[in-house]
Amino acid sequence: MAKRTPASEPTGPVKASSKKKTAPEPTPASPQPDSADIAAPSGPYSRFTDFDIHLFREGKHTRLYEKFGSHVVEHNGVVGTYFAVWAPSARYVAVIGDFNGWDKGSHPMNVRWDSSGIWEVFIPHIGNGQTYKYFIVHEGGRELEKGDPYAHLWEVPPLTASRVWDTYYEWNDGEWMQSRKAKNALNAPISVYEVHLSSWRRDPANPDRELSYGEIADALVPYVQEMGFTHVEFMPVMQYPYAPSWGYQITGYYAPSSRFGSPQDFMALIEKLHQAGIGVFLDWVPSHFPGDAHGLYEFDGSHLYEHPDPRKGYHPDWKSYIFNYGRNEVRSFLLSNALFWLDRFHADGLRVDAVASMLYLDYSRNAGEWEPNMFGGRENLDAISLFKELNLAVYEQFPDVQTIAEESTAFPGVSRPVYAGGLGFGMKWMMGWMNDSLRYFERDPGYRKFHQSEFTFSTVYAFTENFMLPLSHDEVVYGKHSLVNKMPGDEWQRFANLRLLFSYMFTHSGTKLLFMGGEFGQTAEWKFDASLDWHLLDHAPHKGMAECVKALNNLYRSEPALFDRTFTEDGFEWIDTTDRENSIVTYARKGNDPAEVLVVVLNMTPVPRTNYRIGVPAAGTYVELFNSDDRAFYGSGVGNTEALTAQAVSWHGKDNSLEINIPPLGAVVLKANV
Repeated sequence: MAKRTPASEPTGPVKASSKKKTAPEPTPASPQPDSADIAAPSGPYSRFTDFDIHLFREGKHTRLYEKFGSHVVEHNGVVGTYFAVWAPSARYVAVIGDFNGWDKGSHPMNVRWDSSGIWEVFIPHIGNGQTYKYFIVHEGGRELEKGDPYAHLWEVPPLTASRVWDTYYEWNDGEWMQSRKAKNALNAPISVYEVHLSSWRRDPANPDRELSYGEIADALVPYVQEMGFTHVEFMPVMQYPYAPSWGYQITGYYAPSSRFGSPQDFMALIEKLHQAGIGVFLDWVPSHFPGDAHGLYEFDGSHLYEHPDPRKGYHPDWKSYIFNYGRNEVRSFLLSNALFWLDRFHADGLRVDAVASMLYLDYSRNAGEWEPNMFGGRENLDAISLFKELNLAVYEQFPDVQTIAEESTAFPGVSRPVYAGGLGFGMKWMMGWMNDSLRYFERDPGYRKFHQSEFTFSTVYAFTENFMLPLSHDEVVYGKHSLVNKMPGDEWQRFANLRLLFSYMFTHSGTKLLFMGGEFGQTAEWKFDASLDWHLLDHAPHKGMAECVKALNNLYRSEPALFDRTFTEDGFEWIDTTDRENSIVTYARKGNDPAEVLVVVLNMTPVPRTNYRIGVPAAGTYVELFNSDDRAFYGSGVGNTEALTAQAVSWHGKDNSLEINIPPLGAVVLKANV
């Protein structure tokens, strides 16, 4: 396997060339050096070039993690740690930590001569594992103690200090990295399993104990393989202090959560997924950050990272703070952060959270609570330009990954190229499909005939963007019920309805995303602080649901008609949407090869239909590839076991047709053999 060392990182632990103390190996904690060994720094040391400063100030720097933060280095023959922080409104900055007894006067930092607002210092004889913060005195006299915005490791919450750490790792996922361009392509089957690390699975012997990255890897990798998902998407893993935020209130943007282990432990988890042929998307949150005292808010005593105008800098929904997208140094921070996870952690893509909240100045604001842009509009022009720069940088430097926007409005061109006037994302969540589909399936089957257009409306706009169909964590919390308990009817009907919904999802145009637990019919709402109810798989309805999802993933991955043209109109064709009385719809999916054609029939009522005639695209024989009513799925077994030969009987506007059996609350997928 190819081994890759990140740019500008040491190829191994830094060692001193003299007999003085060396930087310790990456371990949970470094030994405390004697106070006599920690002398004041002698001679200037900097990782910044003039060009770095220029790019930083222009908002164009995409590798700031190689410069800012803490880095174990050798300087003048001595191994120690270099620290750099941006605090332009400070009149004094010092590094405080265990190594100096948190003394605010022992290790002052030097402000650069170039008015960049960057403070630096080299402190000898300290290395990986040391805890530290920055003691900052604002020019107005206010004193603050802040964690390092660029730290790679933090203390485990509720502790809040940063720790000196590196991102050195010998990767063994070369085979995946060389082949992932095809696996992440827009014409590839992409089926995403959304995972919250803290609650996917916990220690059965101690349900309050979260598993480590290594323990998660041992259980998650074979499970995702068995279920047939192509990718996992981790809800935010960046360091967050408040567990009920689910990871969406971040204080450490350059560090995976210390709750589960070290950065290298998280790298090993990603590596094992890659070695199993599974891609990894990461949730990324550039939309807001919390007001924790040790975090980014009022970092140097001023509104450094957040916009100073509360109409643009405060988020009323989440009681958090919004980045100042018009400040160049903040843009460099965010651009570098996106690239950091792709570079150092081999992530295969970023799902960007809450894009709509960034695009609109009036998002969740009443009249008078927002200020129009220079043209009098509601669009946030700074955020729009940032997204374009972000996607240009990502796809230039990592052309084999994907960026995915969680964007809930009709903003045009989210997943269209920047050169064509779009924002440049690879894909966009199809929130309209999700809302309409769940609303439809929550209805009593007897009333669905009055809402057929609600079911079919998605294809009116399905090809205006590169859509991903999400059934995400947001749909199974806050009293919304679990997916299976959204469904009407008795137990059998609820599970049949959910299998039908999944069948519709996997045969509809677009890539797929399913939140953990949905795949086996978790009955309780998601709890961020408890394990999924894995014991449910001992029961037939839940075991059948898992087998159904497994079969759908296999169908999706193996049939080019379901992914070749997933983002173009010529890959989907409605055959019939007129049978409202019986709530039956029929459509075709088509691959690049004219012979690759699937016919999908959905019955949204609990009444089985026998000898039901449907039009088909071509003459020949058709075989049933998938039936959501299969007994292995806890279904009733109504289906078509024999090959069906099309008859020259005009139906549904087609020259040929078939008579088939359609199961109750069921989906049938037929493949043409012409």
